[in-house]
Amino acid sequence: MKKSICLLLLSFLFLNCNGQQASTTISTAELKRLLAQGEVQLLDVRTPKEIQKGAIKTALFANYFDVDFEKVATVQLNKSKPVYLYCKSGNRSGKACKILKDKGFEVINVLGGYRQWDSEKNQ
Repeated sequence: MKKSICLLLLSFLFLNCNGQQASTTISTAELKRLLAQGEVQLLDVRTPKEIQKGAIKTALFANYFDVDFEKVATVQLNKSKPVYLYCKSGNRSGKACKILKDKGFEVINVLGGYRQWDSEKNQ
């Protein structure tokens, strides 16, 4: 019994302590302050259908679900500046952060995504 618990704990530590740093995050309120201060490299990773329902004015676009997402995203971005990513809720943009981080970009995931941004429009 003790041996199986030890093995389970070691497995957990191995899987969860692999040296990868979690993505940096920012709230939509913090993003609004940054956008008001000046130019921010902002990438919307939602689908065209989602974007038709609204988007943040200065955002660049690259559909996370497209086969060539990585190429479309990286050709638009400047590696010397941080990249703020958002999707509908924050899940896809978190995955996109991993892809771009592996390509050498400094990435920040916008928590709550466009859904949160839109809910705060009149605040």
